Amino acid sequence: MIRFCLFFLLVIASIGCLSGMFVIFYIENDLPQLPSPLSRIIETPQSQVFAANGQVLITLGERKSIPLNMVSQDFINAILAIEDHRFYDHHGMNKLRTLKALYITLFKPGKVQGASTITQQLAKNMFFSFEKTYQRKLKEMLVAFQIETSNTKKEILHAYINQIHFGAGAQGIEKAAQVFFGKSALDLNLSEAALLAGLPKSPTNYNPYHYYDRALKRRNIVLTRMHQTGFITKLAAEQAMQSKPSLYKARSDSRTGSYFLDALIRNLVAEYGEGVVYYGGIKVFSTLDPRLQNHAEVSIRTGLEKLDALMGIDDTQTVRPQGALVAIDTGSGAVKAMVGGRDYYKSEFNRAMNSRRQPGSGFKPFLYYAAFKNLGFHPATVMTDKPVSVKIKGTKDWRPRNFSKTFSGDMVLKQALIRSVNTIAAQLVEKTGPDAVTAVARICGIKSPLKDVYSVALGTSTVSPFEMASAYSVFATLGTRHDPFLFWRIEDAFGRIIFERFVQEKRVLDTATAYQVVDMMKSVIDQGSGRVIRKMGFDRPAAGKTGTSDNYNDAWFTGFTPTLSTSVWTGFDKKRTLIDQRKKGITGGRVAAPIWADFMRKALKSDPERDFPIPDHIRFETVDVQTGCNPEEDGKENENKVVISVSLKSEQQLCGDEGQ
Repeated sequence: MIRFCLFFLLVIASIGCLSGMFVIFYIENDLPQLPSPLSRIIETPQSQVFAANGQVLITLGERKSIPLNMVSQDFINAILAIEDHRFYDHHGMNKLRTLKALYITLFKPGKVQGASTITQQLAKNMFFSFEKTYQRKLKEMLVAFQIETSNTKKEILHAYINQIHFGAGAQGIEKAAQVFFGKSALDLNLSEAALLAGLPKSPTNYNPYHYYDRALKRRNIVLTRMHQTGFITKLAAEQAMQSKPSLYKARSDSRTGSYFLDALIRNLVAEYGEGVVYYGGIKVFSTLDPRLQNHAEVSIRTGLEKLDALMGIDDTQTVRPQGALVAIDTGSGAVKAMVGGRDYYKSEFNRAMNSRRQPGSGFKPFLYYAAFKNLGFHPATVMTDKPVSVKIKGTKDWRPRNFSKTFSGDMVLKQALIRSVNTIAAQLVEKTGPDAVTAVARICGIKSPLKDVYSVALGTSTVSPFEMASAYSVFATLGTRHDPFLFWRIEDAFGRIIFERFVQEKRVLDTATAYQVVDMMKSVIDQGSGRVIRKMGFDRPAAGKTGTSDNYNDAWFTGFTPTLSTSVWTGFDKKRTLIDQRKKGITGGRVAAPIWADFMRKALKSDPERDFPIPDHIRFETVDVQTGCNPEEDGKENENKVVISVSLKSEQQLCGDEGQ
């Protein structure tokens, strides 16, 4: 029995060795060619991001190679301590860590782990296939062995420190020293050197310009590691920990200058990792339209200047209202333009994507769709604008008010949306339930947390302009949803496609019902709270909705044509009332809608004019605003009677079909 077991183990070992030799032989034929000298590894093409028209928007990972004797010894010691303290003892592989990594890679489905010696990190950067597989890990190990056998440790370390990515557009130690401290790599002190050595693990999360305290904590870990590995004394580590290095202020070249590019790069890093994005030599073909982007920036800037004048704010005041704009192609979900604030270089915070604010009445289209779909209501259903008190278990009654602080009696639902009547919206959500409203918002693409309360129908839950532009694009397509995205395609350094976007669509709304809501939203622009858009000369078929939060803290307009959905937000970063010099609150119709109109007029100037397609089973009727009946049928002879056009499914009844 013992002999059999020994024979069995010998057979297994032999098969394993033969398999390993075969795999190595097979893989070896597909290994990249090592550059000679090794320092040429930093000559890998820089990563580039292109606009939709082929224009280069940015080149990432600018590098400058310097010899080792021009680098602070403190930095060399710091990077060795934190990344690979056995660098001078191994031959490219830390055996224990490699075995652990291989075990996880082979026996933990979905997980791939690296061993991360400096040589292996250098080897990894020579590959342009970014999938984390066991085969690639084996290739990295073999290349690491090649690097070790054909180069000295000094040459390997020299190549490594000149290609590390530190964030903020800095690649290589010399560029990093200049960007973060405004000095050469040779002049770095211990505290500065340790801070820089801590950045490569996660340049975005440890960026000291954004997360200074977090970067210091990481620096302290590096200093502790330097002491543990014998590079510095405990006293030196403690003294360095007390230091707070001053960052270099003149760093405009380290920023993208673009809210869109910041968002795109963050997206790419999350998907592919910082190494690939910054020194993989990739080409990213974005969705950004430079012409529309320029119009968006100008429209936001001029619109906010008018808002300043309206409020009596001048350039000397430090706290001024902000704005954001997002424009999305309705047929694909491609983001064509994005502005996240009035001045990127004064505030890099992207309000278009990362700021969540109350949309106010901009949420009402989701409510009206829910009422039409779930209750059988339609644009000519009559309800009454009156004081409303909704009982809520466990808390005081909800008593929403109209902005006008008046009540107008009976009116059809189309008129209620045109005039943005809150009391009628409150009655609707009481009938549908708040969960029906949030369900419509969710299927249209709103991902922010939504409170399951009645007031959600009046836009009291916070959302971003990015979400609103995307969600409204579903109405623009009469119910077809396209998830928004920032890039179409990615190519590696050799032009091979590693990602390509194929437009996917999903029908989430009933076409006829969605059209009824769109027809109502068209009248918001033609006759209602968004009519300033027509006064400004934008005469294309369009639909949208104004939004103003409680206390006038937020002013919105989100609207669309059949091809472009755009959301505009204005307000202060910290909640503060938008109020003019006459102490009157400023609404979305006064400030956000004009920005929207200015942008859309210029953005669509050369495009052919299109109207929204009319689905089957839609007919148009003229009805009395108060009765919902055809004028000749209601028996009234009032010449001043207001009439509106409504779109109805053929089976829906007009007159007498009330929502009371």
